[in-house]
Amino acid sequence: MNNNKKLLFIQILAFVGILLSVELAIIYYNANYNKYALSSFCSVSDFIDCDGVAKTKTSQFLGIPLAYWGIFFYSTVLFLTFVEKLKKIKFLKFLEVFKNPLAYIFVLGLIAFACSMTLAGISLYGIKKLCILCFITYFIDLIIALVALGDFKNFIPHIKSTVLDFIDGVKTYTKTFIVLLLLFSGFLTYSGMTLNFVPHIKKRKEFIMYRSMKVNPYRVKGNILGNENGKVIVELYSDYVCPLCYINNIMIHKAAKEFSNILVIHKNYPFDKECNKYISASMHPRACYMSKAALAAAKQNNYWEMSSLLYERQPKKEKHLVKLIEELNFDQEKFFADMESEEVKQELNAQMKAAYDLDIDATPTMIINGDKIVGIKPYDELKKILKDHGAKR
Repeated sequence: MNNNKKLLFIQILAFVGILLSVELAIIYYNANYNKYALSSFCSVSDFIDCDGVAKTKTSQFLGIPLAYWGIFFYSTVLFLTFVEKLKKIKFLKFLEVFKNPLAYIFVLGLIAFACSMTLAGISLYGIKKLCILCFITYFIDLIIALVALGDFKNFIPHIKSTVLDFIDGVKTYTKTFIVLLLLFSGFLTYSGMTLNFVPHIKKRKEFIMYRSMKVNPYRVKGNILGNENGKVIVELYSDYVCPLCYINNIMIHKAAKEFSNILVIHKNYPFDKECNKYISASMHPRACYMSKAALAAAKQNNYWEMSSLLYERQPKKEKHLVKLIEELNFDQEKFFADMESEEVKQELNAQMKAAYDLDIDATPTMIINGDKIVGIKPYDELKKILKDHGAKR
């Protein structure tokens, strides 16, 4: 195959690669940001699941979705196939530094295929999900490299010429290279550190950070969280067994310290049929038990510290709860009497009825000055919501 045919074949492969990468970018967007999107055509089982792969943290590198890297790679390959013609244009004379396009395409294809094999390993043995379109691009990477190589005797010469031409190009355009390198490095550093281009990964990372906290560092004592006379009223409907409620509890405590005029009022909505008649099935057994424990703690003026401890320790039996009571220096006899009292039962029923009347069917849910906020939010988003409702730092 002569060089012109090689370039034409590579152009077709690169064009197909761009189309596949664009489709993968659409799948990535729909899987992570479009809650109304239907499953993609290549999500057919728990294993063959393009959407599932797109939702994992391995679907990005340095804060940029892999689909975008694919578009960049195939566009670069496509550019190199036309570079001989482009360098003949007067104002593009600087492209003369690209002396051996096929060698560069081979090296890029080889690097891309090596990365592809790493991703294939992660897919098959790490996340245990397979993206068919991704695997097709892996083979395209290999074919591009093989076509550009031509004969295996060119393997070392192609690599050598690529390295030498790169060094020669850097020497010729040193200042330009340094500027481009700094810009590119700065962009990758920004995207990798901020994760602004993959907000769902950023959100997940933040949640993991809070979830890894063994104790609530912003824990308060007493029955009041925030400013007793606060103008921004946050009614928090929560469940002590809910993992996201654990995270939300830490964040709302942090916000109560950061803002001067918010008051947080905790309302129990345990997803446990032992006490909650408004749910169809128990998802969090013993959540009712812990809700009653929190309300009993309020009778001894320490609702919020007990709440934090309930999230952290998850006491499911009386012996576990006794340890918390001793730690908080409660009157044990009074505590257990209050837990089983008609007053606490009625208070819990009233809170669950209030949640039902507000059509709350998920925890955590916040009612902020009358506005319903469903689900957990990243801390920066939570702060913005509070500010929009009048919270002051």
